[in-house]
Amino acid sequence: MRQLSADPAPAIDTLNLTAHRGVLVAEIAAPPMNLLGPELVRDLVSLIQLAEADESVQVVVFKSADPDYFISHVDLTKVAEYRAEAVRLTGEASIASLFRRLSDSRLITIAQIEGRARGAGSEFALACDLRFAAREKAIFGQFEPAFGQLPGGGGAQYLTRLMGRARALEVMLTAEDYDADLAERYGWINRALPADALDEFVTALAHRIAAFPAAGHLTVKQRVNAISLAPIEDFRRDSDLFRDSVAGAETQRLIQAAMKHGLQTRDGELDLAAMLGVLTDQGDEPAGQVDQIGSAAIPTEEAT
Repeated sequence: MRQLSADPAPAIDTLNLTAHRGVLVAEIAAPPMNLLGPELVRDLVSLIQLAEADESVQVVVFKSADPDYFISHVDLTKVAEYRAEAVRLTGEASIASLFRRLSDSRLITIAQIEGRARGAGSEFALACDLRFAAREKAIFGQFEPAFGQLPGGGGAQYLTRLMGRARALEVMLTAEDYDADLAERYGWINRALPADALDEFVTALAHRIAAFPAAGHLTVKQRVNAISLAPIEDFRRDSDLFRDSVAGAETQRLIQAAMKHGLQTRDGELDLAAMLGVLTDQGDEPAGQVDQIGSAAIPTEEAT
């Protein structure tokens, strides 16, 4: 990892960092499948703090060291822990607030997506200013409604503003996978590009932006955000709804069933949409007594 300033850098274990001429590249490396757990949230917070404090950094590019997963989704076994890590940046135990904070940063952020970005992985990409994806490999999805939940990281806020009401409803209510071409057509991403051309394109674009005055970046972002970025209260409301639903009996039953079918495993999530369809087909199974996953330690008064 390259240190960005003379001050001691915090330990950043899940991101490989390189910086050159105003562009910082953060390669996500959180095996086995880039789940958004406490370690990755911790490191994203540290990265944002570090980059914002370094005036030489104008653009941050997020990419993945894993060819199959950009950020898969949150770690459903560590909900309380990953939420707690967001407090250092926003003062709130909420990745929704963290993602909105990223959208509101002075930094220009670019998501370079070459694998699966579902759930909070999609929401993280949506929080970035620009999104470019590999046509042959990128997959997007907001599957939370398959568990009876609203996306808790701002997905409804971003998607509705980007693609309109009907398409946002389609994306969330079906919990389907969307390839890069369809994501581009819907407005989920800026462009879908051939996988072998993506890195060169994003690198050139990032350096072009970084070469222009930082004051212009800030003014443009502020005015665009004034039009398009939802108020923090709306992010908090969605976060609260996610928090309140995650401990529900039906949601817990569905998560448990999905775990048995391979949720949060590399192979099991390669075709997550099909696996969720199997759960729907087996929806008449008795609920029984289930152990809560990831929610037992969540204080009810905090945001998610």
